[in-house]
Amino acid sequence: MRRVIFYNARTNKWHRAPDMLRKRHLFGSCVINNCLYVAGGECKGIQRTLRSAEVYDPNRNRWSFISEMTTAMVPFIGVIHNGTWFLKGLGSNRNVICESYSQDTDTWTPVSNGMVNGWRNPSISLNGQLYALDCQDGCKLKVYDGATDSWKKFIDSRLHLGSSRALDAAALVSLNGKLCIIRNNMSISLVDVSSPNKRVESNPHLWENIAGKGPVRSLVRNLWSTIAGRSGLKSHIVHCQVLQA
Repeated sequence: MRRVIFYNARTNKWHRAPDMLRKRHLFGSCVINNCLYVAGGECKGIQRTLRSAEVYDPNRNRWSFISEMTTAMVPFIGVIHNGTWFLKGLGSNRNVICESYSQDTDTWTPVSNGMVNGWRNPSISLNGQLYALDCQDGCKLKVYDGATDSWKKFIDSRLHLGSSRALDAAALVSLNGKLCIIRNNMSISLVDVSSPNKRVESNPHLWENIAGKGPVRSLVRNLWSTIAGRSGLKSHIVHCQVLQA
């Protein structure tokens, strides 16, 4: 695939952006300094796994190639942490590898440390800390400790929601300074990661579960209708990032 479209919240319409320079699928993507980056993935042909990477500048409305990764990769997780883009995925031999990209120097560097070993999807970098889920339904959070190069338990809601696919946590996002856990059934948990008191029992506002009803559910449902369209056809979003107009 090369096609890229974007949604303008002001006009409530979708628009076509320039195609990527290289056809690719199963790639990684991120936003750095309001520019959209994509890297790796697969492409039909002799060289299936890709090393190439490119960037889209909305101000110039064009794509440009950046430095290639040191190893071809099909990424399955990525995050921007302390200004560096980390990608973890499968190499050409289906081995797990990780690389980091610096926009300042336009260079890729192989990474192999405790952060990579315990890194799971979804994850988010918030206020200089790297968080990931420690349970499939998002009832527990862990944080990466750079001093010990290891992942540590951070918060436990002590409320396991279940093991069905509908309850699987799909994404972590930042919302008004809080960490927002979004599940496949559109239920949401808001976690105050800045609170010094990490005991949910004595601090109930630390972890708030929103069942996906009322205004929140309506907002999500209306947004999804706009994204997927009302034609009744099934849609599949490969990647979704936010750029400032």
